[in-house]
Amino acid sequence: MRRLTIIAVPLLFGSPATALELNGPFIQGALILGKTEPGASVLLDGNPIAALPNGRFVFGLSRNAGPKALVTARLRDGRVKARTIKIQKRKYRIQRITGLPKRKVTPQKRDYKRINRERDLLNKTREQLTLSAEFLDGFIWPAHGRISGVYGSQRILNGKPRAPHLGVDVAAPTGTPVVAAASGTVTLTHKGMFFTGKTIQIDHGLGVGTIYIHLNKILVKQGDYVRKGQLIGRIGKTGRATGPHLHWGLSWKKMRLDPALLVGQMPKPKTPVKRRN
Repeated sequence: MRRLTIIAVPLLFGSPATALELNGPFIQGALILGKTEPGASVLLDGNPIAALPNGRFVFGLSRNAGPKALVTARLRDGRVKARTIKIQKRKYRIQRITGLPKRKVTPQKRDYKRINRERDLLNKTREQLTLSAEFLDGFIWPAHGRISGVYGSQRILNGKPRAPHLGVDVAAPTGTPVVAAASGTVTLTHKGMFFTGKTIQIDHGLGVGTIYIHLNKILVKQGDYVRKGQLIGRIGKTGRATGPHLHWGLSWKKMRLDPALLVGQMPKPKTPVKRRN
């Protein structure tokens, strides 16, 4: 599998007392961390985005973002710091999947009311904004296994073109542990959505969230605060899935991002230590 190597490069602008700092990678699908002076207001392409009182903020670059984005910080003393970042374009692969139930690829008319209701529920939780920043503590892989699906790929399901894949799939046996990729609050659990099956969403602050779907078991409840690495569920194949795997997604508000950019290479399986007789 061809791997994309990303190096996060900070951009520092302004006086020694940092007026505007951005940490990449500046590539489609990335989550960008920012810092400005306390009390400043921040705009992305002219639109206000939330910032904490200490000047921390975050935003995403969508799957098709580019070629540039303008970040502006308006400081309390009236100064304005504005910088344009160049966004690296990605080439997305095509993934063909067969063997899915026909109804999961082309739903019946009576299914759409349920599908739309569940989509609205997911988007509503993604849009919740909390003035916290658990995402600053970093992310880990929520499960270990073979990467069977990557972010951004164009999906061909049972021969029919469908929406791009907006997450990372980790294939592993049913029952494999799934942990929280970062600390945060569980904003949604669902025992069985049409496409995603058993589902968990976690809020990590300022609109940053992660989702864990196709689970076999859910081991947390809505409102729980979970720590990074805490067991939250187990891998399954509920919803639209051909085999047991975890679909792990990252979002900034309703924008779907690439979680793999936050964690690097999948850890290699540990080799069992052979006992000597």
